[in-house]
Amino acid sequence: MRISAKADYAVRLGCELAAAPGGTVRGVDLAEAQDAPLQFCESILGALRTAGIVASRRGSRGGYLLALPANEVTVADVIRAVDGPLAAVHGEAPETLHYGGAATRLVDVWIAVRASLRDVLEHVTLADLAAGKLPKSVERKAADPEARRRRKR
Repeated sequence: MRISAKADYAVRLGCELAAAPGGTVRGVDLAEAQDAPLQFCESILGALRTAGIVASRRGSRGGYLLALPANEVTVADVIRAVDGPLAAVHGEAPETLHYGGAATRLVDVWIAVRASLRDVLEHVTLADLAAGKLPKSVERKAADPEARRRRKR
């Protein structure tokens, strides 16, 4: 799986909002906190607003805030808001695919990949990240030396 820059920044901005001590945070402050281009952040925040994850307020005390409690917003929610489905094959849901011949079981592999992504991304919330705490199952996976070993092919 490749995580787009947009998804990465979206989750990072969500973390900043989850960690904000109440009130709104200006877009420029969010961009600065994550060393990101302001215009790119504004675009991402717009997508998150459209998805109902972020709200915005105008005025001198304006800015962005989470529209939902941080413990109700998962990393999966944020990624879907900016990039669409977690696992699509040529833009299609894996269960809609049909391959013939020797590749018949490949559909099951794509479905299993999606299930694995969900197993992590749907169980980590913005509140978890902002607090620096992860679910034990995710901690175990991240701590496994094999998970950290980069493979050449």
